[in-house]
Amino acid sequence: MNTNLEQILSSIEPVSRDLEPEITAHLNDLLHPPGSLGRLEENALRYCLIRETPQPKLEKKRIYTFAADHGVAEENISIAPKAVTQLMVMNMLGGGAGVNVLSRHTDVENQIVDIGIDHNFGELPGLIHEKVRMGTSNLRIEPAMRIEEAEEAILVGAKLAKQAAEEGIDLLGTGEMGIANTTPASALFAALLPADIETVTGRGTGINDEQIKRKKEIICEALDVNAEQLADPLSALAAVGGLEIAGICGLCLGAAEARIPVVVDGFISSAGAFVACLLKPEVKDYLFFSHKSAEAGHTVFLERIGAEPLLDLGLRLGEGTGAALAMGLIDASIKIYNEMATFSEAGIEL
Repeated sequence: MNTNLEQILSSIEPVSRDLEPEITAHLNDLLHPPGSLGRLEENALRYCLIRETPQPKLEKKRIYTFAADHGVAEENISIAPKAVTQLMVMNMLGGGAGVNVLSRHTDVENQIVDIGIDHNFGELPGLIHEKVRMGTSNLRIEPAMRIEEAEEAILVGAKLAKQAAEEGIDLLGTGEMGIANTTPASALFAALLPADIETVTGRGTGINDEQIKRKKEIICEALDVNAEQLADPLSALAAVGGLEIAGICGLCLGAAEARIPVVVDGFISSAGAFVACLLKPEVKDYLFFSHKSAEAGHTVFLERIGAEPLLDLGLRLGEGTGAALAMGLIDASIKIYNEMATFSEAGIEL
């Protein structure tokens, strides 16, 4: 394993619960029947524990949307051609994508990262240039990438988390863009949960019956071809994953090291977060799962790891759209914690 990655993993510590009594006492003192704000109180408690403070601030929120292409897209398992990845990135940079709209709504900064798009943008303003390679190989016939490339992509995400910490970001979110990327995500879940291919493979962008049948066959072939590399999460990520998935994995690791909570978007983002948790189980305590995707397999994953998402809206767009919405809920939780009057202030004794 890359020594820099080893150092990050060794630096991640469990979330301490030492402040829980003090934080809980404040929550119970808020002018309401204790516990009546439900998961808003749970969110506030978790956020405070991660940030190691009973006096939290949540001023700066940022989503990193990682974009990359996939060799498996040549198998005609998406409604859109691979070129749409770069077109969508241009739309995001112009502020017209779903994630842009919802990020503006919840006062979240959105940054787009080219970690593996099969296109040379040149020095395009606004785009974070961190390309590891020009898309992955076709996982049906060979490993998607070398382990060293997967590690490099992970370190890109970790570096961005570190930079965010230095810039005073209080809450991070994940997003992704990459035509055909539900296929590597499904392959990773099938290999690492492990789970039956049928239960973790869905229609992605809305493919027809013939295409989804072919998609499942491709994942089966990919797992067979790369069988020797599926024994551990890092080599499995390299064999059947994607560069944006690896970047999200790294963002989760780097954020946990910096003690910044991360709001995980949907199905593909969860694959990256899952690899991070397998590499370092303590990472899970730093993650908020934003929503339950309509994509088949996400429910399987969430139930398997015991995570309860904040929202269930039937979303399956990706980009970071679910994360943007959920970040607004966490922001609301901290506002309740910080701004709501207390029984003590009102002179009311229960």
